Amino acid sequence: MKVLIACEYSGTVRDAFIARGHDAMSCDLLPTDKKGPHYQGSVFDIINDGWDLMVAHPPCTYLCNSGVCWLYKQQDRFDKMRAGAEFFKQLLEADIPHIAVENPIMHKYAKDIVGRGPDQIIQPWMFGHKEKKGTGLWLKGLPKLKPTTDLKDETDALPIAVQQRIHWQAPRKDRWKVRSTTFKGIAKAMAKQWGALELAEA
Repeated sequence: MKVLIACEYSGTVRDAFIARGHDAMSCDLLPTDKKGPHYQGSVFDIINDGWDLMVAHPPCTYLCNSGVCWLYKQQDRFDKMRAGAEFFKQLLEADIPHIAVENPIMHKYAKDIVGRGPDQIIQPWMFGHKEKKGTGLWLKGLPKLKPTTDLKDETDALPIAVQQRIHWQAPRKDRWKVRSTTFKGIAKAMAKQWGALELAEA
């Protein structure tokens, strides 16, 4: 299967698909953090190159519910939000048979532009990580991800700063990168479950 991982510099999801034998490439304006197939530039330069599946991780800064209050406090933030939501919508409506677009819980203004809410909300604890970070998946031609290892009870027993490790991290130079990197358990589930569609369709 030919797989595009859009807006990814970490290589986490790309490498999970490659490990399962797929022809996967990441794409971002930034260079990749890990050596591997990567296009540095706009995703729209290559979005029509015959992909079977795209998993996209567009920027969430102006779209996520946690930052909605800032829409009224910072100049030009509404314009940036509209641009971000339109970018998200373009990815979701791309001419690719199977698409998943991932983002944190989205506020109503962005959701109105995108046209709909997520098809599924997932948590890291569903995939073997003792952490909480609600993430929405907007799906086209794909089934919902099935949890692989449910650690909710164990996660709930941990201090809130551990449950939400990324959110509670102290300021650091690469904090934004750590916060936006896909959990490996989720990446592996995407590659295993969605990569299997090729076999089902053959």
